[in-house]
This record gives sequence, C-alpha cells and structure tokens, in this order.
Amino acid sequence: MNKPKVIIIGAGPAGLTAALELLRDGRMQPIVLEASDTVGGISRTVVFKGNRMDIGGHRFFSKSDWVMNWWKEILPIVAKAPVVDIAYQGKCRSASADFCAEETELVNEGRIMRVRNRLSRIYFLRKYFDYPIKLNATTISNLGPVRLMRIGASYLWAMLFPRRPEKSLEDFLVNRFGGELYRTFFRDYTEKVWGVPCSQISAEWGAQRIKGLSILETLRHAWRVLRKKNAQATKTSLIEHFLYPRLGPGQLWEEVARRVLAGGGEIRFGQKVVGLRHENGHIRSVMTETTNGYSCEMDVDYVISTMPIKDLVAGMQPAAPADVASVATALPYRDFITVGLLLRRMRTNPQACSASANNMPADNWIYIQERDVRIGRLQVFNNWSPDLVANPDHVWLGLEYFCQEGDDLWCMSDSEMLDFAAGELEKIGMIVKTDVLDGTVIRVPKTYPAYFGAYGQFPKVREWLDGFENLFLVGRNGMHRYNNQDHSMLTAKLAVEAIVSGSKDKSAIWAVNIDDEYHEETQERAP
Repeated sequence: MNKPKVIIIGAGPAGLTAALELLRDGRMQPIVLEASDTVGGISRTVVFKGNRMDIGGHRFFSKSDWVMNWWKEILPIVAKAPVVDIAYQGKCRSASADFCAEETELVNEGRIMRVRNRLSRIYFLRKYFDYPIKLNATTISNLGPVRLMRIGASYLWAMLFPRRPEKSLEDFLVNRFGGELYRTFFRDYTEKVWGVPCSQISAEWGAQRIKGLSILETLRHAWRVLRKKNAQATKTSLIEHFLYPRLGPGQLWEEVARRVLAGGGEIRFGQKVVGLRHENGHIRSVMTETTNGYSCEMDVDYVISTMPIKDLVAGMQPAAPADVASVATALPYRDFITVGLLLRRMRTNPQACSASANNMPADNWIYIQERDVRIGRLQVFNNWSPDLVANPDHVWLGLEYFCQEGDDLWCMSDSEMLDFAAGELEKIGMIVKTDVLDGTVIRVPKTYPAYFGAYGQFPKVREWLDGFENLFLVGRNGMHRYNNQDHSMLTAKLAVEAIVSGSKDKSAIWAVNIDDEYHEETQERAP
C-alpha cells in the first residue's frame, strides 16, 4: 500500500526538518522540491576557493531542548568537558559533549559541533562598543559626558511621557531607550537594514526580536557587575558560547539531507514550484518547472510550504480572492548581499581585542553603525570556526549589505561590488585595500520578510491559506516571519505532528516565536 505523499517546498532548515521527522514517524512519504541545486537555504555554507562562508551567520543555540537534542544527534559535540555551559544573549543552558578535547583528532575530519566563544560588538564613531550596549567604562569613554547626559535626560522624558499606543518600531524603541539613544544606536542601523524609516515598521518586529532589552535592563546589568567581588569571575561569567558545526551550518543540513535520502525520502533539485491547484479547500496538485524548462504536475496528499507567501499565493489555481492576492503581492521583503574578502591583514586598532599577527579582531560579528557607509554587519569567519579558512594566516571576512533586488547595490557587477565593499572598510579604518587578496559576491533574494507596508493586513492572507486543510506553512518565508533557525525547525516539527495526527489546526505552528517558551528574550539573572 502506497504511503500518503507529503510535498515539501524548499530544502532549507524547516523543509529538511519536516522531511526527516516524517521519515522517523514512518507513515508518510516526503518529497522535497528545491528550486536551487543545494540544500540549507540561507543556512547553507558557500565554498570559495577552499574558504567557507556562512550566509548571515548562524549560531547554534536554542531554548528548546528538542532542537538542541536534534542538532546534537545530527552532529555530535566536541568539548573540553563532559558537560558544557553555553550562553547566548543572556540565556544559559547546558549541553552534554559526545567527545572530549583529547579525542578531537579522532573526529577532526568528521561531522562535529564545536563550542565557540561568542563576541559581537558595535563599530560606531570609529570605536568599538559592546553589543548589546552595556553601561561600562568603554561605553562611557566612547560616548563622552555630554552625549551621556542627553541620553539620560531623554530616557527620563520617555519614562514620564511614553508613546501610547505603540504602533511603530520607533515608538517601541523610544519608550525603552529614550530618543537620544534611539537616534544614536538604533535608528540609522535599523533603517539601513530595512530600507524604510522606523516609524513605518510595525512594533511587532521589536516585540519579536529585542523583547526584554531597555536602558533599565542595561542599568540592572551594570549594577550586578559592580556587585561582583571577584573581577576575574565577572569577566568569565560574561563570556558567552554557542555551538557551531566545524564546516559551517551547511554541514549540518547536508548531513540531514543525506539521512533523508538514506531513509527513503526524495529531494528533487532544480524544481521550482510555480503553482498549486486546489478544490473545495484542499490542495490537489503541485506544479513545477525545471531549470531546463520542463513542466510537471504531481498529485499530493499534504503540502508543507516554506516558499515566500507572495509567490505561493500568486501560484494558486484558481486564483486567490482579489483582496488576499493584493495583500500577498505587496508583502515586503529585504534582500541581502554578502561580500567575501580574503585579506593578508587588517589595520591595527587598540580596541579590536586582537591577539593575532594579522590584527584580526576577536569578534564573530561586528555591527557597523557608521552613517557614512552602507555595510550593515561584518563577519570574521575565522572566529566562527578555524576550518572555514583555507589558510589560517589570512583573514576571511563577510561584509553584509541589505538591499532591494534591482537597486544600485544589487545591480553592481561582482568586480564593482568587491571594489565598493573593500573601499568602505578602508574608509572606516578597518583595512587597507592593498591587503585584499581575493573575494566573491553572494546575492540572496527575499532573505528577510519585512514588517511594514502590506504586512499590516497579513492576517487576511493567513486566514485564507490556513483554510486549506492539507496545506501547512512553516519557516521564515513560509510564514512571512523573521524566525531564527530553531524557530523554523519547531514550526516544521509541529506541522509534521499535525499531519500524522490528522489535525487541521494550525494555531500551534503560528504560536512559535510568540509564546514565551520560544521567545528570543533577555532573561534576568540572579544578582
């Protein structure tokens, strides 16, 4: 007897998680349709002349025990102790290691996770600030007394006269940080990322991504640090760690794909979904086009979709109602360019915390808040994993740009983009262009679902799509939600559970990253 067929659109984290979970259950046959020729989506690892790039940066940390155990089962953890404490953005948890440090050589060529130090900072006024902002000597020195007084006064004003109701991201941030700090550290960078003023972005984005942060929390953190009796203990307690695959996030998803195929699932590459045929609230078939122009239509029992909702609704046959189609068509996205630059060295900076001969900073990520350049973030791939870099004497950087498909950045040739990116780093004093050895450019459309414009009417689209009893939306683009990797996996898990149990209720899927259990929220530690 043939098993019910589940078509999974997209071979990113959500799609591959769904496929593997369906195989583990054993009652369904998963078929993954992937438009590109590789797996992992934006969590893939790109290889350039032996150097590996993590698109956007993916730290492996989750509050969900299920996700942590799932990752660990795919890639075992190598650490110095049997149990390791990992922490990220104020959240702490433990993970058991599968191999100790002495056994590292035995698994050095295998599929493993390592425990990595986490350091992210802000680069502003040609100086380094802690990220998130902390009230410490470095911040006070960098900002100066006059700006600090303005920050304090504007925060008191915001406390006395908060903006109500909180409609926009600007309202959300000003209420928690005051106008001066908002203009100093949040406004320009956020508008660089999203391409629109903060006053046009929904407050929901702030509630989802930076809930729990405020000046008050910053002051509480500073007070707790001051109360520590042992300065070295304080320094140690503030070091954060995360898990990371030896060869980048794509290594994990390539292993998942291998297990899907070994378990009898299918992954069909070069299959772009262009339409879904439906009847009486049920998806009947999925239509695809291959890279060489061939068309195909296959009957389905269930569909799990991670494709952008804009494209999903546009491909519905019969067409979606006019009001639904108009909202879906106008849903906004932000596109993304990563420029990989290979360098001999970086410029010396006393604040860079560099311990290497090539002046490489100790950061994984640096948020570039300078107003005179368009670069948004800088990754130092060496610090994610030394195995991402072919030559350990070189510095391997990822310069991240947020843009719109078709704008001036997107339309630059690779050589123009490489020259432009190197020039920006030289302009802000991080490198000398003559130290650039090589580079590459990666363009990723629809990387970030946006929370402005037509998004305000998104519930209308969700309600219509949820009405199809055998269609389940999961993942970042599949739900038009700025999910982290673990959130996308959890949505896939819940979709599989609904399918195998015969449930048509989608509410639990939509609750992921809204319920406190999954929120990326700063947790207050005991003093």
